[in-house]
Amino acid sequence: MSERPYVLLSCAMSADGYIDDSSPERLRLSSAADFDRVDGVRATCDAILVGAGTVRADDPKLTLRSDARRQRRVARGMPGDLTKVTITATGDLDPGSRFFTHGDVPKIVYTTPAAAGGTAARLGDRAEVVAAGDPVSLPYLLADLAGRGVRRLMVEGGGAVHTRFLTEGLADELHLVVAPFLIGDPSAPRFVGPGVFPQSPARPMRLGEVTRIGDLALLRYLIGGARG
Repeated sequence: MSERPYVLLSCAMSADGYIDDSSPERLRLSSAADFDRVDGVRATCDAILVGAGTVRADDPKLTLRSDARRQRRVARGMPGDLTKVTITATGDLDPGSRFFTHGDVPKIVYTTPAAAGGTAARLGDRAEVVAAGDPVSLPYLLADLAGRGVRRLMVEGGGAVHTRFLTEGLADELHLVVAPFLIGDPSAPRFVGPGVFPQSPARPMRLGEVTRIGDLALLRYLIGGARG
């Protein structure tokens, strides 16, 4: 088994690189057709990861939308849904959030040693809490997931999480959907934050595919020596 899973990053952003605006309501960047495409990609993976900020802000279920895809996974001997994974420095997570209450699958919380005990007490049997360094070590997290049989990991944000996977050279593939509008708000969150990225002009990503989805554009990039 590989020392770490194949890591696929997935994000939708505005044409000027924002993943939301600064209003209280979540900005819809994608379309029904693209949501179905993302569901199909999820169905090919073993685990899905989002940061704790995404769990708190969006309350995602992170389960497959399509019963047919779920049934096909089960027929292949796979769990119907993906193992859910999140990262938190503080352990400030609501055990009643849909991340923990939806889907009969493992939920794993990677946090710091200082926060692990309180997080485990707060979440009870709704998740397994793993102390993974301070700050949480992504190589440790990936090696731990590989040891649990995770071969393909889908990472769906937010921006701080995408930034870490990219700057640390731990991403193999990027699915970037570009919406046909601009945000232009410097206080709004972006796809990635500042950092030193290995995916530089001297070492660019390779464009593997461009797909039109209505007025959206899907850019599929392969990163470095991407593993299939």
